[in-house]
Amino acid sequence: MIELRSDTLTKPSPAMLEAMFAATVGDDVFGEDVSVIKLESYAASMFGKEAALFCTSGTLTNQLAIMAQTSPGDEVICDQYAHIFKYEGGGMASNAHVSARLVKGDKGRFKVEDVLELINNPNDVHQPLTRMIAVENTMNKGGGAIYDFDDLKALQVLCQKHGLVYHLDGARIFNALVASQESPLAHGALFDSISICLSKGLGAPVGSLLLGTKELISKARRIRKRMGGGWRQAGYLAEAGMYALQNNIGRLVEDHAHAKEIGKMLLGINYIQNVYPIETNIVIFELDGKINPQKYLQKLAENGILAVSFGGQLIRFVTHLDFSRNDLDVLLQTLPKI
Repeated sequence: MIELRSDTLTKPSPAMLEAMFAATVGDDVFGEDVSVIKLESYAASMFGKEAALFCTSGTLTNQLAIMAQTSPGDEVICDQYAHIFKYEGGGMASNAHVSARLVKGDKGRFKVEDVLELINNPNDVHQPLTRMIAVENTMNKGGGAIYDFDDLKALQVLCQKHGLVYHLDGARIFNALVASQESPLAHGALFDSISICLSKGLGAPVGSLLLGTKELISKARRIRKRMGGGWRQAGYLAEAGMYALQNNIGRLVEDHAHAKEIGKMLLGINYIQNVYPIETNIVIFELDGKINPQKYLQKLAENGILAVSFGGQLIRFVTHLDFSRNDLDVLLQTLPKI
């Protein structure tokens, strides 16, 4: 089967497995896992941050960032399609007891002018205190759309002016950095907290990191423990993350190139009404209204292709390191025949 449902479905390569089994492990709750400490230090330095915390998932790192930097009753500004709002099980409300103020952005991205009027007056007791602005880069629901760096910088200035926390959900930040040829350090300088994922395009089997100040990470570590997120000999997974950061960032250009080739082919199929602009490794296309999306996915599966529905008539493909050139050739030959 050609796997295009998500870049979370990759398997560790032989070289990554070799690195994992060479880990120097200890008890991470005791702060004694050498491989975890190495990964956290390496990732933090990449983005110019003081410290990092290795966790099981991006949902956990996002939730820790929100809980550690807000108080119950506060409000978080994010896009209506943001992962922290749509795909984290109501975690903001359940875990941090904060509400979301939603922006109707452009494919999940927004600018200063979109949020100016959403920042509440801190002296008005009728309104929740606006505490955080959270952006997602790349934007999953926007088809892997990338924020313009100047827009991110302008939002940072706005946060500083109003005393707001600035958080980045960087689940696919390396896709954005590779495509835009920008540096982790430049992005790291913008945000108070950053969540990065190792188990998507980078190909690690498990893990995300929360980056920030020593004070933030110390607080997040305590919350992680309270939530049952402390782990023991996690270094085996940390070494997979180290391998991913050191070896799999540059190759993301291949995933982006494959996605663009798929997009060009889709534009020539008559039952496809629209293809989102493709900037990274996510391809979202819209089926003709007469086609049942679930039946279409079933037909794809019958032809050896796995994909997912993305709401309404939308279908999503995601390219990744286990999607080969041969897979691409088969896909390009198969789709027009369906």
